[in-house]
Amino acid sequence: MTRSLICLALLAAACAPVGPDYVRPDLAMQARFAEGDAAAIGEVATRRWWTAYNDAMLNDLVARGLAQNLDIAVAVERIRAAEAGLRAAGAAAAVSGDAGGSWTRQGGDGQSVTQGNSVSLSGSVVLDLFGGLRRGAQSAAADLAAAEADEGTARLAYLSAITAAYIDARYYQEALALNRQQIELQRETLEMTRAKLAAGSATRYELVQAQAAFDASQAGIPGQESSFLAQVYAIATLLGEPSGPLIAAMEPGRAQPRAGQGLSLGMPAELLRNRPDVRAAEQALIGATADVGVAEADLLPSISLSGTLSQTRGNAWSFGPDISLPVLSQPRLRAERARAISQAKQAEIDWRATILGAVEDVQSAHSRWLRLRREAELRETSVRSYEEAARLSRGAFAAGSLQLTDLLDDDSTLAGARISLAGTVRDLASEWAAVQVALGAGAYAEP
Repeated sequence: MTRSLICLALLAAACAPVGPDYVRPDLAMQARFAEGDAAAIGEVATRRWWTAYNDAMLNDLVARGLAQNLDIAVAVERIRAAEAGLRAAGAAAAVSGDAGGSWTRQGGDGQSVTQGNSVSLSGSVVLDLFGGLRRGAQSAAADLAAAEADEGTARLAYLSAITAAYIDARYYQEALALNRQQIELQRETLEMTRAKLAAGSATRYELVQAQAAFDASQAGIPGQESSFLAQVYAIATLLGEPSGPLIAAMEPGRAQPRAGQGLSLGMPAELLRNRPDVRAAEQALIGATADVGVAEADLLPSISLSGTLSQTRGNAWSFGPDISLPVLSQPRLRAERARAISQAKQAEIDWRATILGAVEDVQSAHSRWLRLRREAELRETSVRSYEEAARLSRGAFAAGSLQLTDLLDDDSTLAGARISLAGTVRDLASEWAAVQVALGAGAYAEP
């Protein structure tokens, strides 16, 4: 018997696990992104791209959030849960056993008091003949790798959200500053109109027009202030901090963030290692492939070695192999295997779809960034022209050679051009960040 058990143990160690071994499916990918080059960018997960904005406050907000954002904290806890799952898989799942003991004392009327005790120990070891436990360990390892990749995805989501909220907050502050600048110009126009009215060279109607334009600009202030505060509240939520100190820190204002001009996309194939969501999708496929092997092993006989040792009034022990043949469970187990195969195919489809989505993310964000850069250049030229026109019209109005309505139109056009430029600067900075996130840059960067 002992020789047979040794042979069984050796056989269990020597057998290759049943089920398919994971091999990355063939994947045809384009050599370059649309409007990009084919130069490799390598590993970008540690790239601190937000520092290109040269904004110390943004750098500080990013660092604080990476350390305390709640979504990232949840992702870290999921890693710990997956680590525990891996420790419980494989060899740990093959061994089970219990130890117990009891002590009793009994008696009754007319009976003497007796006492007794017993100790027992039992254990069982499953021989992983067909690799079901090994496949289970592979699946658990894939779950852990997917959880680690999901943390990177959570970090990218935070980086995207914090930079977008900060860029928007600074935009609304710029809009407020431009509106207040416009109000001062209109205040000057209103005073000029009053002087003209007193001198008899303007009408009451023109004074009312100037007053209406002045009041309309002032009416825009509360909405812009509300929009600024909404972004600060969003930042506070991302940080998990109260908003009061943050409002005080940001209210003095700062120039709108402007990203660097350089932007390299690399090659689409690099997304397989740089995008954490793509890596997580592949790990899900690896785990699903291993689960097919688990389901395949469940169809086959299982052998375990079990034994017991007990002591009551004497010693007793037992030891021997147990074999289980899932004869009547075959229909259910075959259905489970079919489901596992289907889930593996679904995981492959999800992986392919994730890659396609990642490529689209990069190309769409890059396309918008390219065109916004050109738009910003044109808007800057436009603002300079409108500023010159507004200066000339103000002089002409003061000299009496221009109607008030023309001056108000020129001032309004200039104000709109400046706001549009600020909006384009905001969008350009946001899209630059969107390209970085789409590439997977910064997923595991140090604050």
